[in-house]
Amino acid sequence: MIQRTEQMVAWLESLQDLNEFSYEPASGDASFRRYFRIHSEGKSFIAMDAPPAKEDISPFIEVARSFEAIGLNVPHIYAEEQSLGFLLLEDLGCTLYLDRLTDESVDRLYGDALGALVTIQACGPTTGLPLYDRDLLMREMELFREWLIGRQLAVELTGDEQRMLDETFLVLADNALQQPQVCVHRDYHSRNLMVIERHNPGILDFQDAVFGPVTYDLVSLLKDCYISWPRDRIEAWVKGYTELALQSGVIQSEHEAAFLGWFDLMGVQRHLKASGIFARLNMRDGKPGYLKDIPRTLGYILSISADYPVLQGLAAFLQNRVIPAIDADSAFLGET
Repeated sequence: MIQRTEQMVAWLESLQDLNEFSYEPASGDASFRRYFRIHSEGKSFIAMDAPPAKEDISPFIEVARSFEAIGLNVPHIYAEEQSLGFLLLEDLGCTLYLDRLTDESVDRLYGDALGALVTIQACGPTTGLPLYDRDLLMREMELFREWLIGRQLAVELTGDEQRMLDETFLVLADNALQQPQVCVHRDYHSRNLMVIERHNPGILDFQDAVFGPVTYDLVSLLKDCYISWPRDRIEAWVKGYTELALQSGVIQSEHEAAFLGWFDLMGVQRHLKASGIFARLNMRDGKPGYLKDIPRTLGYILSISADYPVLQGLAAFLQNRVIPAIDADSAFLGET
C-alpha cells in the first residue's frame, strides 16, 4: 500500500493543473479501491486508487462520462492514468444520504434520487453494458449459499434444502428476466448517494452498471441494506415511481399491475446476494463491519414472504436454520 500511495503522489505531482497539494484518506469501500481527498489552493478533489491487477477502471470512466452526458451529478474526471489505475475526480463532498435520512427528510431526498433514477433508466446507455443475464443472477444468489450458509454459518444443507434453494433461485431469475430491461446502476443506495445543495443527488460507485431489470435499482434504494422504512411508505414510493416510469416511457401500461410483485421478488434476489457478499467481506477480506447488516437484509425477505407462496420454503429455511445460526454466531455481535 505504501508503494501504491507513493506512485499516486508521483502521478499527481506530474499533473500540470495540480499545484502544491496535500492529501488524506477519504474513504474505502467494499472493493479494492481506495480514495484520497486532495487539497490544493483552496480546492478539493478525490483521487481514486484502483490497483490494475484487482480493478479495471475503464468501466468507471465509460459510465461516468455516459451519466454526465445525460445530466446526472457524477464526479467529473479531471485526469486519468488507466495503466496505473489512478483517477483525479471532482469532490462531491462528505455527506452521504445515509447520514441525512430521517422521517422528515426522506421524502425530499428520495424524491431527488427517484428523479435521477428515472433519468438513468430512460436516458442511460443501453449498449456496451454487460447483460444482467440468467448466469449473473444465479451466480449472485449462489453467494448466499456459499459464503453465508456454507462458510460463515457452517450450516450443512439437506437435499431438500438444496433443491428448495435451486428452485427458488430459478423463480427469482425468471422474475428479473421478464421485466423491461434498462440501464442499471447496480448499487443505488444510501451509501452511494451524496447530499448536494444543488443538483442533488451526487451519484457514486456506478462502475458495475449493467443492462437489466427495471426494478433492481429501485429495490436498492427503497429496501436499502443499511436503513429500513415501514412497508406502507415503501409501497407508496413504489406506486409513485411506477407512475413516473410510465410517464417517462420506461415501462408500459401493461406492466403496471405486475410492478410491485416484480419489485418484491427482485428484492429477494438482491438480498440473498447482498447477505452473501457481506459474509464474503468478512471471511475473505477481513471486513466484519457488514455482518451487522445481514439480519436487516434477510428481514426484508421474511417481511413479504406471507404474500408470495413461492417464498414459503425459503422463509421457513431462514426462520428455522439461518436466523438461529446468526443469533448463535458471536461474529455478528462484533466479538472475536
